[in-house]
Amino acid sequence: MNEAPDLLKRLMEYGNSDFYPFHMPGHKRQYGNSFAENFPNPFSIDITEIDGFDNLHHPEGILKESMEWASRIYGSHKTYYLVNGSSCGILSAISGTVLNGGTILMSRNCHKSAYHGVFLNQLEAEYIYPQLIPEFGLQGGLMPGKVEEMLTDHPEIQAVLVVSPTYDGIVSDIEAIAGIVHRFHLPLIVDEAHGAHFLYGKRAGFPVSALELGADVVIQSLHKTLPSFTQTALMHVRKGYVDMHRLDRYVHMYQTSSPSYVMMAGIENCIRYMSGEGLGEMELFYERLKGVRNRLSGMGRLRLLTDRVKGTYGVYDMDCSKIIISTRGTGITGAELDSRLRKEYHLEMEMCGSDYVTAIITLADTEEGLKRLCSALLEIDSGLGKGERYESKGNLFPGMDRAPDCRLTIARAMDAPRHKVSISNGEGMITAEFIYVYPPGIPIVAPGEVLKKDVIDLIMRYKKLGLPVQGMEDETAETLYVVNG
Repeated sequence: MNEAPDLLKRLMEYGNSDFYPFHMPGHKRQYGNSFAENFPNPFSIDITEIDGFDNLHHPEGILKESMEWASRIYGSHKTYYLVNGSSCGILSAISGTVLNGGTILMSRNCHKSAYHGVFLNQLEAEYIYPQLIPEFGLQGGLMPGKVEEMLTDHPEIQAVLVVSPTYDGIVSDIEAIAGIVHRFHLPLIVDEAHGAHFLYGKRAGFPVSALELGADVVIQSLHKTLPSFTQTALMHVRKGYVDMHRLDRYVHMYQTSSPSYVMMAGIENCIRYMSGEGLGEMELFYERLKGVRNRLSGMGRLRLLTDRVKGTYGVYDMDCSKIIISTRGTGITGAELDSRLRKEYHLEMEMCGSDYVTAIITLADTEEGLKRLCSALLEIDSGLGKGERYESKGNLFPGMDRAPDCRLTIARAMDAPRHKVSISNGEGMITAEFIYVYPPGIPIVAPGEVLKKDVIDLIMRYKKLGLPVQGMEDETAETLYVVNG
């Protein structure tokens, strides 16, 4: 008889090891911290919709009161508790603001869930492209003027969806973008999944939340940067440019019909903590971050992304809790640095690109953990030979500075007759699948787009570097489906 895998045992062993998480969730497994001190055994509060505990799909009692309380804290007209993650909110926002078969303007660096929303609603997608920060190979911000240009050229657009902050903490000028979008009488949706801490940290020096800057729908992942369970998120809505009833209908379609009371209690617990004791902790956290960045400024070969990029490449502001370390010109790749941090120092990063790694730091990180990160990076940096060179020949976000050759909508391409080819032999063909590196899940190519030689070469290089190239049915990332014809 085959022995069943034991996920729980493995998780417990890992949790008791000395591996330290510089990745989400934001609670960093720190159960002993004050944000979790009153949270009980989850089995003891895991219930269903029994009398006295309301129904998330028709809230009239305690859940309605809880979400209205959260709405007052955030300053929205309505706030939804999401237990299917930010993806649920993004799908709801797209479906609730753009008619089936309509057109949406979206930043090309949107999460894959946004592209799934385009597919499900059979939408036409127009793209606005972030600037690039060339010395780091990272996506920068969005230019408000380009948003205006696209809306002028495409009067059929019904809503605008942008990402701010990016996976790397880059914030665009949302106030200016919102003003432009509203002049066209359209709603602005902001994927602020990585900025759930902004409201609570603005007094300390963190960026201002998109909700305060005029966005109409703002989606936040609590679990990414705050002490909350994985899969917990919020969607905030402002009246005026959004059909509230239509949006509400789609929220209930995309939310599970069996919402977890453990997660909902976790959401409320997180907001209660952050709006109270957490405000002071965010100020202390900001000071710790400055100390980390000051120590890492001593690196000689590895480079830290700093706020010197503000005001350039469309970067309006920057979240300093994202630690981006570039390996360009050092002799090692981002994947190699990521591997060394894991194997030699037992530090797990959030993600790596071809020539950088990303560490997510939150208010739950310990002093010991931060010291380990700084010491490891400084030690690795000191051992990098001055004569070694590793130069990137591209970036993780191709297509950010040029429009793809799009022949079909995402929905038509994914549903069209198709056949399988080797990716290396796919030049000139129309892809029926996504290809992306996950995380962060930003498409290198999307269904309906023509595979170009430079993109194929980039995919092959990422595979050689050991990056997680995904999106195709073929888990080996050797083949993909293309449209017949």
